[in-house]
Amino acid sequence: MGEVAEFPVDDEEAARRGTLRAERVEVLRRRIAAVPARGEVPSVARGRVETASECILPVPAPLAELLPHGGLVRGSVVSISGATSLLLGVLASVTASGGYAAVIGRRRLGLLAAAEMGARLHRLAVIPDPGPDPVEIAAVLLDGIDLVVLGLGGATVSPSRARAVAARVRSRQSVLVVTDGRWEGAQVRLEAQVDGYHGVDGPGRDRLCATRLSVRAHGRAFSPRSTRIEVSADHSAVTWAYADRNPVEDRNSRKAAR
Repeated sequence: MGEVAEFPVDDEEAARRGTLRAERVEVLRRRIAAVPARGEVPSVARGRVETASECILPVPAPLAELLPHGGLVRGSVVSISGATSLLLGVLASVTASGGYAAVIGRRRLGLLAAAEMGARLHRLAVIPDPGPDPVEIAAVLLDGIDLVVLGLGGATVSPSRARAVAARVRSRQSVLVVTDGRWEGAQVRLEAQVDGYHGVDGPGRDRLCATRLSVRAHGRAFSPRSTRIEVSADHSAVTWAYADRNPVEDRNSRKAAR
């Protein structure tokens, strides 16, 4: 984990940086103002986010069983580490259910993989290079976005600033997901590791068609829980299933995930 370092700069350079940052924040505020507020979009898709449980953002079905409320609770900070498939699955679930998401500081985010998992890319904003203060950008986006993913690039956020941003998350009833860094005080921590791969039988042998993940969840209000998930690709989509269940249960889980 890296620490955020500060270097002395002259007054002219400091002023220039301050101007650029102010301009960036103003652009983001204008974009947020153009996003419909929660509840203003009379669409069935958006209604599913609110009516299923107005305080919960959805996650892939196998992951839901690990979480006390079956999803990500609005107003909370969540830490996700390890295999990127887990993060992509969360983004896909939220945007496919009508929510809006933003990703900050993740230059190599796999948008194609997210789309194959069902993500609606028109509901996803990506800011790969947020500048020297990605935490400030995330705090601004909390005003109008259901799920904000903040890539810290190995940095550590001080406890005092983490508490201030967490308070903003609660007041805006969004969910902040932090990755690639150290953030004290997250209510839920999700860790995923690749546990193996599956090929296909017959024609096309040796082509990757499924990845097994070992996923562990722990948090302030619940003891550690773990499961094994299989992320599989077929001709039409990428689906999520429980790796330790029998084939009949797996098929039913994949249908439910779609």
